[in-house]
Amino acid sequence: MKALIFGTSGQVARELARRAPGHVRLAALGRDMADLTDPQSCARAVAEADADVVINAAAYTAVDRAENDPETAEIVNAGAPGAMARASVLRGVPFLHISTDYVFDGTGTLPHKEGDAVSPLGAYGASKLKGEELVAGAGGPHAILRTSWVFSSHGTNFVKTMLRLGAQCDALKIVDDQLGGPTPAAAIADALWIIAAALHEGRGETGVFHLAGTPTVSWADFAEAIFARSGTLKPPKITRIPTTKFPTPARRPLNSRLDCTRIGKAYGIEPPHWRDYLAEVIRELETST
Repeated sequence: MKALIFGTSGQVARELARRAPGHVRLAALGRDMADLTDPQSCARAVAEADADVVINAAAYTAVDRAENDPETAEIVNAGAPGAMARASVLRGVPFLHISTDYVFDGTGTLPHKEGDAVSPLGAYGASKLKGEELVAGAGGPHAILRTSWVFSSHGTNFVKTMLRLGAQCDALKIVDDQLGGPTPAAAIADALWIIAAALHEGRGETGVFHLAGTPTVSWADFAEAIFARSGTLKPPKITRIPTTKFPTPARRPLNSRLDCTRIGKAYGIEPPHWRDYLAEVIRELETST
């Protein structure tokens, strides 16, 4: 199977390359080869590629910055994947796309299902939702994978931030009323390869799927788990605070829990136990510094 991936430096993009099955021939496009602010350049890249499946692992993920630059967020998160999806239809190949829990407003007390009402709180979530709509509207075989709280040893994420702050501070204030499932980028990559193979072989379901780590925790819980597994840091004192005490330009959903039943039934993919991945991620980070 020949796969074209948009993205080379992000968390999932790097894990896709690292965890690609042996039978996959991989071509990954970075910013120098495909400009996501120019959707037509993305469409041309798909048209010119000799690929059996296209995976978009590139996105505008600066949630707070998007509030002041919604136009760029929409072009990158909606216009570009929409163009990729339409070009994939013309090539007759499946298209896989990554989305986010931020398409929900975070109300309610139950995990969100794929068919639940969407209502983004900010520009980032709105841009990702429009991207979902354009990908689905292209009409070809596709999978949109919504996920949450992604972490790895690459890029920018909560684990890396906590290790950095833990080395600098004796005490930290961490939000305790936002709940979600930390999701290893490695598990997302593995899921995408399973779905890609199935769609390529014409036996996979299309549509939106949820994948998030288990168990559900708060950011403060996640921080404590990170420090407990660090082999080099003295754990700082953590004070648990509500979201109202930690204002940010973009509002965050309080309930980021995702119901992962559908992806299990369709592809046999179970929610990853994030603690099983956390120790290895921390080991990679601490041995690389």
